[in-house]
Amino acid sequence: MELQKIAHEFSVCKVADDSQVDLNAEYCFIGKTDAENSVVCLSAHVPENATVCEHGWKAFRIKGILDFSMIGVLSDISAVLAKNQIGIFVISTYNTDYIFVKKESFDPALQALAAQGYTVV
Repeated sequence: MELQKIAHEFSVCKVADDSQVDLNAEYCFIGKTDAENSVVCLSAHVPENATVCEHGWKAFRIKGILDFSMIGVLSDISAVLAKNQIGIFVISTYNTDYIFVKKESFDPALQALAAQGYTVV
């Protein structure tokens, strides 16, 4: 399985609402529940109405389009990273999954996955 590095730094934020979220940015993930409004975006695009942010995230994605019948993809990746004491934050889209790790863990995460047979591009 191929993992594709994303060459940007991300921030995970709570926002008052999504009115200031740049939906035209290259990456923008919005989560809205009865308890909160969250956005994951490029650190350069943090909305002004963010109430709290966690900066310093890097990401890679599973390359290609994942079929919904595939089982255990994230489980396998998270197990490798957990074994190496690397925490993750995951966002799934229709096509694939994005795995976020703190920037200081990014290279060790990719090295651990490569050692388990993942191809990193």
